Amino acid sequence: MADFHEFYPLRRHNTFGFDARARFAVHVRSEADLTAALADPRADGLPLVVLGGGSNVVLTGDLDALVLLMEIPGYQPEETGDAWLVTAGAGENWNALVNRTIADGMPGLENLALIPGTAGAAPIQNIGAYGVELRERFEGVRAYDRHTDAFVWLDLRACGFGYRDSLFKRAGAGRYIITAVTLCLPKAWQPVLSYGDLACELDARAAPDAATIRDAVVAIRSRKLPDPAQVGNAGSFFKNPLVSAAQRDALLQAHPDLVSYAQPDGSYKLAAGWLIDRCGFKGVSDGPVGVYGKQALVLVHHGGGTGAMLLALANRIVDAVQARFGVRIEPEPVVL
Repeated sequence: MADFHEFYPLRRHNTFGFDARARFAVHVRSEADLTAALADPRADGLPLVVLGGGSNVVLTGDLDALVLLMEIPGYQPEETGDAWLVTAGAGENWNALVNRTIADGMPGLENLALIPGTAGAAPIQNIGAYGVELRERFEGVRAYDRHTDAFVWLDLRACGFGYRDSLFKRAGAGRYIITAVTLCLPKAWQPVLSYGDLACELDARAAPDAATIRDAVVAIRSRKLPDPAQVGNAGSFFKNPLVSAAQRDALLQAHPDLVSYAQPDGSYKLAAGWLIDRCGFKGVSDGPVGVYGKQALVLVHHGGGTGAMLLALANRIVDAVQARFGVRIEPEPVVL
């Protein structure tokens, strides 16, 4: 029988540090723990919430739900002819996984260093940073299908990845519970140094290896982003909006210093942080919540606030960007 914790405090399980309690919570450290929790009669009729590191959620109050605290461990590399396949338990810390693969001579994840959260949450958001997305290093996931009550394998195509998007945020939301992730790291490693900040950081270093690139990414992120252990935050709060070439050209006429990035399909990704900064929100405080002074993409919680307060600030930012630029930015975190 699963070990259910009633009215379980979730403050330590969300990186914003908002106070909230779960009707029931279960520490899931194995697939057997998962199936036992789902079969327990105490779970009947309750919504289900899966939390990994809690780095991509905004808790707006107590959850009348069964919260699964995903803590399944595991690290299993397998060598193939042209790649390493690395399977990680859903509860593995993502940054620790990046560091371990590099230390074990399997490069490929270095651009994704220091992203908070767990391995199991990474595919849900299709995490990405500094020119690399998870889908470019992805083989598949093992997940529990609540529709069939069976474990299934979902490969790259089945996961339907998009920009900060996946099957798990659309048709598969609430259906699949990821228990393990398998990454594909090609032996023919090619460093990705196209992202502006990273290229500048490495400018004086010839032929950097994966560890050097990882260190550069960590240095950049540490300068720009607050440590959740010190200041409550979820990293980048808003997605960079995608616009057509015509929209981008029109904006560029009015704002010559607009920051944008060309996409393979001809569209452009705008820097949401630049848009927010130009609307005057960088460094703004609204009581216990605010916008980080070093990076306008990051919303922060200084303590004593609520998720509702943070969302009110986020909505003000969205409306201001829409009014000034005609572009709607979207939050990344899930609101619970």
